[in-house]
Amino acid sequence: MLKMSDKTFISSFGKIFRSAIALAVVAVLPEPLLAGPTLNSYGVVGLLDMPTAESADDAQLSLSGSYFGGTFKNTLTFQIAPRLSGSFRYSILRSPTYNTWDRSFDIRYQLRYESRYLPAIAIGLQDFIGTGLYASEYVAATKNITPSLKVTAGMGWGRLGSHNGFTNPLSSIFGPAFNTRTGVVGLGGTPTFGNWFRGPAAFFGGVEWQTPMRGLTFKAEYSSDAYTLETVTHSFFTRRTPLNFGLNYRFRNGNQVAVNYMYGSQIGISGSLVLNPLKPQVRNSVGPAPLAILSRPDDQPRTTGWTAQQGGAGILRQNVAKLLAADGQQLEAFAVSATSVEVRYRNQQHENVAQSIGRVARILTNTMPASVEYFVIVPVENGLPMAAFHMSRSDVEELENAPNGAAELLARTDIRDAGALPEGTAFAYGLYPKFSWALEPAFLVSFFDPDNPLRFDLAARLRASYEARPGLILSGSARKRIFGTLNTVTRVSNSTIRHVRSDYGLYDNAGDPVIEHLTAELFFKPGKNLYGRVSAGYLEQMYGGVSAEVLWRPVNSNFALGAELNYVKQRAFDQLLGFQSYEVMTGHFSGYWNMQNGFQAQVDVGRYLAGDYGATFALDRAFNNGWKVGAFFTLTNVPFSSFGEGSFDKGIRITIPVAWATGKPTKDVRQLELKPITRDGGARLSVRNRLYEVTSEYHGDRLKRRWGRFWR
Repeated sequence: MLKMSDKTFISSFGKIFRSAIALAVVAVLPEPLLAGPTLNSYGVVGLLDMPTAESADDAQLSLSGSYFGGTFKNTLTFQIAPRLSGSFRYSILRSPTYNTWDRSFDIRYQLRYESRYLPAIAIGLQDFIGTGLYASEYVAATKNITPSLKVTAGMGWGRLGSHNGFTNPLSSIFGPAFNTRTGVVGLGGTPTFGNWFRGPAAFFGGVEWQTPMRGLTFKAEYSSDAYTLETVTHSFFTRRTPLNFGLNYRFRNGNQVAVNYMYGSQIGISGSLVLNPLKPQVRNSVGPAPLAILSRPDDQPRTTGWTAQQGGAGILRQNVAKLLAADGQQLEAFAVSATSVEVRYRNQQHENVAQSIGRVARILTNTMPASVEYFVIVPVENGLPMAAFHMSRSDVEELENAPNGAAELLARTDIRDAGALPEGTAFAYGLYPKFSWALEPAFLVSFFDPDNPLRFDLAARLRASYEARPGLILSGSARKRIFGTLNTVTRVSNSTIRHVRSDYGLYDNAGDPVIEHLTAELFFKPGKNLYGRVSAGYLEQMYGGVSAEVLWRPVNSNFALGAELNYVKQRAFDQLLGFQSYEVMTGHFSGYWNMQNGFQAQVDVGRYLAGDYGATFALDRAFNNGWKVGAFFTLTNVPFSSFGEGSFDKGIRITIPVAWATGKPTKDVRQLELKPITRDGGARLSVRNRLYEVTSEYHGDRLKRRWGRFWR
C-alpha cells in the first residue's frame, strides 16, 4: 500500500513525464539557438533550485542574487577550470520569528562530458564549509534530447535528500555509518567530512526547453529539498508541492534574469551578472597604433663615425625620450655605444609588459644609427630594474610580419637579470627629484556585517608622491568622507584574543578625515636575482612601523622565495598620527610557484599580527589579459574555538584590469577581496608594493604566456 508521500512522488513524476512529452512535441518547431547553461536560485548552473550536470564556460565569473520565501541568496561563482567550479554564498533569512546571516562555499566537478548517447555527469558539495544550513551533496546527470530540450536527473543527500528520502544506497557499500547525518555545525567554517554523502538520499530532476524566443528558457523541476527549517521549524512560507516552474532569459552578454513559481506558493526572482576574463568587454584596443619598424636598407653603410659627433648620444637620448613619452612611457636611463644601446624605461600605460617592450624596440629601430645592432631593454618599477631583454635589431626587423613572429623573437631573445648600469649611462633630464599629486574620488565598500551587510563611503582622496632618487619614494594618501555608511558600525568585537583586526568598526566610526598611508620606501637590488624593499611610516589603516623584505627570483624561473620582517604598532582609531600601546614583531618566509598552466600557488609561513604562528595557502588563476581570480586560507595555532565564527581566516580575491573593460591602454586595476568574516587569528600586515607583485609580470612563464602582444 502506498504512503501519501509515495503517491505525491508518483503523481509529481507523472506530471513531469507528461510535460516532457508535450515539450518534445513542441520541440519539432524551428529550433532556436541554445541559450547555454543557466543559473539556478543558488547561483550555480542548474534548474530552478536543483543543480544540473553542466558546466559554465571556462573562467566564467557570475554574481547572482535571488529571493523567494523570505530568503535572499547572493552568490559568487567561478568556473575555475573547464570541469571544476567553486561558489561563495551569503544568504539572509528573515521572518517575523527568525533571522540569520549565513556564509557558505560550494564546489562541483564534472565527471564526464555529454556524448552522443550518454549524459554529462557531475558531483557536487553544497555548503561544505559553513554552518551546514544548506549542506548537501549530489550526483546529477544531464542529457540534451534535442537541440532545444534537455533533461536532468539526480540524487541528493542532506537538504537535497530531505523530501521523499530513502535509505542511503551507499550504506550497502560502505556500511551503516552512512545512514547517519548530524545537524548544523557550531561555529562553521570547517569542512564537514563526517556528513558528506551520509543520511537519507532522494531523487530530483527536471526539464529545460529553449523556446522559439532566443534566450528564453522554460524550466520545470521536481525538488528533493523539503525546506524543513523554513516551513516546519520556522514559518517562512508554505511548501505545497515539490514542483517548481520558471522562465529564464539570458541576454547576449550572458547576463540572466528569471521569474519562478516555487513550491506551489511563492514567486521567486533572480538575476545574474556574468563576466568572463577570456571575453573582453571591448574587442578592439582603442589606443594609439605603434610605430612601424624602420628597417635598415641592405646597402646602407653601418659606419660608426657618428660616435665622434659631439653631443650625439644626448640627441639620441632626447629622441628616444620624446617618442617614449608620446607612447605613454618614460625614459629612465640611456646608454649607447657604436653597436649597442641600453634603454631603461618606465611603462606607465600598457597593461601588458611584452607590448610595452615591443613598442620600445620599435622606437629604437626608428632612432638608432645603422651601426647599433643590439638592443638591451630594461623595464623599471619603483626604481628597480626588472629583467633585461637582449635582442638583435636584425631579428626585430626580420620577424615583424613573420608567421608566429612573436614566438620566434622570444626564442631568440636572451632574458637576463638586470645588472649594474653600463658605463656612460645618463638619466633622463628632470627625472629626479620628481613630485606628483592627485585629488580623486574614492569609493569604499564593506560586506558581510550582520547588522548592515552592505556599507559604503564616497570620499575625496588626496595622494602625493616624491621620488628623491631611483628607488627612494616618499608617498602619502589622505581621505575625507563625503557621504556614506561606513561609520555606522554598532557591533563590538567579541574576540577572545588580541583585537588586531576585529575592531574595524572602531576605525571606521572614528576616522574622518584619515591618513591612509604615509611612508618612505626604499627599493634596491642587493645581488643577482635579488630584490629588496624597506618601508617605514604609517603602513596601512591599522598599523605603522617598519617593514623589510627580500625576494630571490631568477628571471627565467617559475619559482621564487621571499622573506619579510616587520615591527609595527597599532594605530589610533582616528587614523591620524597617534598610536596605541600594542606592538608586535611579525614576518613570513614565502614560496611562490608559477605552474605554467595559468595557476599560481603561494605559501607564507610565519608569525601574524596577534602573535600567532601558522601558514597561509593561496591559489590564483592568472589570465593573459591581467585578470586574476583566487582564494586563500590561513591556519595558525589559534584554536578554532578561540578564533570564533568561521573557525579560521579565508577569502576570495579578484583583480580586474581596467583595460579589459575599456579597451584603452592603462595599467590601472580594480582589486576586490572578499572575506566571509573579519577576525583576529591569521591576520597579516597589509603592506604596499610587496616585491612578488611588483616583479610578477617580468619573469618566467607569466611573461612568456603574454609575449604574443609584443607586436601590438
